[in-house]
Order: sequence, then C-alpha cells, then structure tokens
Amino acid sequence: MCAFATGAIAQDSNDARDWVALAIDRVCTDPDMSGLAAQNVLPGSWLLEESQQPATGTPNRVSMRFALPGGAELALQLRLANGTLRQFRASVAVENGQNTDSRFLAIADGSCVVRSAREIRAGKKPWIFLDQLDGDLRTLRWTETLQAPWPPGADPGGVRIGLVDSGLAYDLPVFSDRLARRQDGTPVGYDFWNLDAWPYDGDTSRGAFLPIRHGTAVASIVAREAPDAALVPYRYPRPDMTRMADLVGHAIENGVKILAMPLGSRKASDWEAFASALEGQDILAIVSAGNDGRDIDATPVYPAALNLDNILTVTSADAFGRLAQGSNWGATSVDLMVPAENMDVTDFRGASGVASGSSYAVPRLAALAARLLEREPDLTALDLKGRILDRAVPSPFEQERSVSAGWIPDPEAD
Repeated sequence: MCAFATGAIAQDSNDARDWVALAIDRVCTDPDMSGLAAQNVLPGSWLLEESQQPATGTPNRVSMRFALPGGAELALQLRLANGTLRQFRASVAVENGQNTDSRFLAIADGSCVVRSAREIRAGKKPWIFLDQLDGDLRTLRWTETLQAPWPPGADPGGVRIGLVDSGLAYDLPVFSDRLARRQDGTPVGYDFWNLDAWPYDGDTSRGAFLPIRHGTAVASIVAREAPDAALVPYRYPRPDMTRMADLVGHAIENGVKILAMPLGSRKASDWEAFASALEGQDILAIVSAGNDGRDIDATPVYPAALNLDNILTVTSADAFGRLAQGSNWGATSVDLMVPAENMDVTDFRGASGVASGSSYAVPRLAALAARLLEREPDLTALDLKGRILDRAVPSPFEQERSVSAGWIPDPEAD
C-alpha cells in the first residue's frame, strides 16, 4: 500500500498513462530491443538498469528501469518462453520523500494488446484506491480500497485480540463496532508495514498493484466465534521483520492478551526480534503451522517452531479429526489440530465465501482463548494455554501423533 499526499496522483496520472502507452507501442512491439535502444525510442527517459533471468543463455524474463522527467521511474518487464514474448508489463512509480510509490501498471499479451491496467489513486487522506481499468487505460472496471479512515465508534470492551496479518478491512460493518479503542475513541491497531495508523488489509509483497487480502477473512472467524472480544488489527512488517518486537510491545502496552498470527516463513532470522520480545511476557501467541504439507519438526516454519512457552501452534483438521490435506504437522512443534476446512468467511469486500487451511485454525483457537479469558480474566498466558490444551483429545484417525496434544473437535463448544 502506498501513501500519497492528497491529490498527488491526479496531476500526474495522465503522464504516467502516456509513458506506459508509449512503452507498449515502441518497446513491446520489438521484444529484442536493448535497454539503450529503448531509451532512444522513449524520448526524455534515461536507462538506469537492465537485467535478464537467467543471467546467461536464453532469458525468460527481461527487466529494464528508466528515469523519467520529474523524478518518476518507468519499469518494463518482458516475460518470454523460448524467446517468444508472452507478456509485457509497464509501470510508473514516483518518488515520495524517501520512498518510491507505484502509480500505474499495464499488462499486455504477447501481441502487445493491453489486457488489464491498474492505477493507484489517492483521495482525501487517508483514502487510497486501486482502480482496475480496461485495455484503453482509461475506462474504469471497478475500484478497490487500499486504505481507509477508521470508522467512528466506542470501545466495545471485552478481551483484546491482536490480529497480526495483512491487515483488516476495518470499515466493514462486521468489524466497525468491534474495534478496541483508546479513551479518545481512536482504534488501537497499527500498520507496522507502512508505519502509519491505518492497517488496512493488503499484503503487497507481490507488488503494490497485486495486494493479497488475507487478514479480513481470518478476522471474520474471530468476530463470529468470539462475539464479545475487542479486535486490534496489525499489518505485519514484511519490509523489516525486526519491527515485530515493536508490534509485541505495542500489543502489551494496549492490553492485548492474545495474538492471532496466521503467518510465517522458513527463515528463523525473520523471527528473532519477535521471539526476544515475546519470551516471558504474559501474552499468548497463537500461530499457524503452515500449509506446505510437511513435517515442521524436520523442516521448520517460524514462528510455529519457536521453543517458547507462550506460543500455541495449531494446524487444520477435517471434521473427523484427520490432518487436512496440505496442512503442516509436527509431533513436537505443532500442539493441536482443529477443524478449519471450508470455513465460512467474509472477505475484504464484505462478500461471503469459504476458506481452508491452518491460517483459519488460528482464529478458531484465538476465539476459544478469548471466551475462556472472559470467564476467567485472571488467567495468565500459560494458564490459558493449559486450559486450551486440556480440551485436546486423541484423534481416531491420527495414530502416528501428527501433533503433540491431539485435536479439539469443536472449539466453539463451551
């Protein structure tokens, strides 16, 4: 998600559109063109970088980056198969202080016909939109929200659950009156990716124009199964995972007792700051085992495999107690299975759908933890973990101990 000053896109959007159209017209149509030759047919541009993958032999991807007048950049990418152009991408980004903000993207096929285009557009702060355009680069198909103001409301009370994910579409009615708030009415959540106050749902690790919307669907399960809990949405800090220490500190400072964390990576170094900040604290982190279809005792996934007392790792089972297809397991690293296949969810648009996997086991346990803590508010994090583990029973279909404690057939049962 990109942060623009109000009105900044409007004055430059036509320039960005024109540069993209020119690149498709003059570079896409000659896919063997070098970067310097492309510079010559894009008057006013200056080649900054040219690369190909693989570095030697016949490339399957060629990338070029050009400086444009006024501090903007044009990025071109040719995707090839056996030397034949299959897809051409052209995008424009503009410097904004210390950052570079993407503005406009067009994707053309191997015949240089534009199949889709996307423009990031700022409204009145903090609104940011992603417009989906037709091949003419102008006709609007639909608009998505990338960032929105907090809805008005009052603190709902209840156990505070920190939702550590790609963010939350907190302006949806299902969440707007469920947000934990400070005394002045401002919600407690924070965007540790962009370092701003609006953690709206969107993992932009694939690119600013292709946000992955994950957090809202996960949070909708918490909202349904823990109706009295207060939600604290966090957008996790993919650009700098050392900020996870700040996230944990923020949660503790604001009375969060449960962290719901349906995310992870294979790099232990990503989670060192998080582990140091969480260790010994009176807060329970409920984390997903992952969905790689493997034993994470042998090939760890983090933070699931961290050896901390106040972490509870969960994976997905079907309704009969069988490990769900594709879900990770581990007789030591994974504590529990809960049914989390074909779960009813609400997505970032407010539309109903279904989702499966260990990510959706996390909110089921987080909701259970919140209900237990509501009844016994003096429970420590370790006591709370113990209460949950006490509910586990052996699965009749998992005789080889896929997980440490067993499964909870119905985490909604009280």
